[in-house]
Amino acid sequence: MSSPRIVFAVFPDFQVLDLTGPHEVFTQAGRLTGGAAVDIVAAAPGPVSASGGIAVTPTLTIDRAGAGGGADDPVDTLVAVGGRGVHAACEDRRFVDWFARTARNARRTASVCTGAFLLGAAGLLDGRRSVTHWARCAELADRYPGTTVEPDRIFVRDGDLWTSAGITAGLDLALAMTEADHGPEVSRTIARQLVMFVQRPGGQAQFSAQLAARRPARAPLCDVLGWVADHPDDDLGVPALAARAAMSERNFTRVFRAETGRTPAAYVESVRIEAAKRLLETTAATLEAVAHSCGFGTVETLHRSFRRTLHVTPGEYRRRFSGPSLQTLPSDPP
Repeated sequence: MSSPRIVFAVFPDFQVLDLTGPHEVFTQAGRLTGGAAVDIVAAAPGPVSASGGIAVTPTLTIDRAGAGGGADDPVDTLVAVGGRGVHAACEDRRFVDWFARTARNARRTASVCTGAFLLGAAGLLDGRRSVTHWARCAELADRYPGTTVEPDRIFVRDGDLWTSAGITAGLDLALAMTEADHGPEVSRTIARQLVMFVQRPGGQAQFSAQLAARRPARAPLCDVLGWVADHPDDDLGVPALAARAAMSERNFTRVFRAETGRTPAAYVESVRIEAAKRLLETTAATLEAVAHSCGFGTVETLHRSFRRTLHVTPGEYRRRFSGPSLQTLPSDPP
């Protein structure tokens, strides 16, 4: 009997990073644990070209990929990649029917980026929560109204169905699956090997504060944004930031808003919240330590910012999005 396999479904004009990133995570997991083998499956034999022109040769076609879930070739995890060609793939009834049959027999089914549209075409999203690339979330919700799209998530797990946001979020999805299967140490080992800065939990927003703000054209403002990100616990009031930009306070406030689309105070708070979220997700630091190191000063201020912007308390956020070892730490103050 063959070992259970992880199967990636590809199609012409797929996004190559949707495949190669998660594929490498699962391949390394297999080497470390002796776990499932990894296959690439297409509708027909021969190379399949990604949207950037790179061609990938599938290891199997859908005629030989265990669509019936036979015991001799079980599919453990079925993954749909995304890319420009996904809508054409959704029109290929033979391909979609194979995907739907295989998903019914697999232990879990997943999508990377716009691969969620293939899940929808296969009837797998009805009554389930999902996510896709930020630019396509509204389209996914319109096309498949039976799913609840959560556009701010890096990835969403709804039982045996996993979906991820755009492109590099597939790495986070694959690492989370690996952690679920083999534990956090294996997942962290792979993340270190891939030189990933941090393994992001599913609840993290698709944009960082710096990406969400418009990039200013003036070099002094760019320098200020970098300073804020690196020093959330410093004095980040308008007088200090204006002095760093060598501008008057009034002119700094006007130019900052015009070029970034946000007030200095709103931007500083978003950076501090982002820094606090990272600490809550990945460390056992007390709420007092988190508040101090991220520039909130007090737990009460941290608490108010989280409730106003995220609609949860810091303690609730930690319990929802941190690893299991951090979820029993003391809760929020009254």
